[in-house]
Amino acid sequence: MAAAAADVLGDRLSGGVMVIKRDTTQDVGAKLPHPGSYHILAAGHPVPDERSVAGARRIADLLSDSREGDLVIALISGGGSALLSLPAPGLSLADIQALTGQLLACGASIDEINTIRKHLDIIKGGGLARMAHPADLVTLVLSDVVGSPLDVIASGPTVPDPSSFADALAVLDRHGLPDRAPPAIVDRLRRGAAGERAETPGPSDPCFARASTLLVGGNPQAAEAAERAARAAGLSALILTTYLQGEAREAGRFLGAIGRELASAGRPLPRPACVIVGGETTVTLRGDGRGGRNQELALAAVGELAGLPDVALITLATDGGDGPTDAAGAVVTGETLSRARALGLDPAASLARNDAYPFFTALGDLLRPGPTDTNVNDLAFLFAW
Repeated sequence: MAAAAADVLGDRLSGGVMVIKRDTTQDVGAKLPHPGSYHILAAGHPVPDERSVAGARRIADLLSDSREGDLVIALISGGGSALLSLPAPGLSLADIQALTGQLLACGASIDEINTIRKHLDIIKGGGLARMAHPADLVTLVLSDVVGSPLDVIASGPTVPDPSSFADALAVLDRHGLPDRAPPAIVDRLRRGAAGERAETPGPSDPCFARASTLLVGGNPQAAEAAERAARAAGLSALILTTYLQGEAREAGRFLGAIGRELASAGRPLPRPACVIVGGETTVTLRGDGRGGRNQELALAAVGELAGLPDVALITLATDGGDGPTDAAGAVVTGETLSRARALGLDPAASLARNDAYPFFTALGDLLRPGPTDTNVNDLAFLFAW
């Protein structure tokens, strides 16, 4: 996105800041048509770190002298909530890190997590739009959120926020966190819900008068491209949904059942077939293992697909990184269970520990394509041939 913007704008681009997930700023800079056009920083993900704060401050500094007649272009993609962090007064980065870890561990949805984030941070929930005002602001968005709600993607830094402090406090209550979350955070949300703090900017705020937003890509486009590729390869193809959500292990069992239906009855497609599923699941941590939601989904399907000939499930994160691992996802076939048992592996025990990464590592069935430089949620493919 940054390379395309620099290419189009040329010497009209007076400056920019790019905050990315990976510690490969030199490689990224080399891809730019005008390498000096951006100050490039790497930051923490999925939990923000000191570099996330540094990147957000750098952007705030860039926008500090914005004036009428300027054009600010914001390029927003998945992960922005962690990559940019400016804790509100009275909150520390350690507070934000602690709560982020708790929310990720309890299985909260991205909508819930970002509802809270928007009320703890001055750059999220329309905060960046306030910084850019009164300049013209154009936001181009690549969505990594199911359904592409603009206020949720990267916690909506340039769009109105429909949520409230009361909504954020309700998320804490639903997940039993008020007694465990950092006290400063609970206090801020409670004071906000009581009307003692100003809400995030809504649609009528003047900072949005000269702002426009365009969604340029997301999971449906990726799924549709996969469908076209499958048909070009001679397969019957079907997009089952791009709204898959919920617990990864439950989704894995469900997709395994679809695979069994493909194998036994030729439904919903005749062989050779490819069923495509998009979305984003969550993982509630029950153990101390290693993995990601796509790997856990695949692990949960092992038993369902066991013994089926010529069937495979492939799961992947479109950005090439599933959870805090170097894998995008994993591959499961009807032979996975027997191969695992021959190595002394127990998929049920691994699943109980949230330990999918070592399981698939031992089998050689992890997908490691490396970073793709694009994040549009997850995709899963069921094949029968």
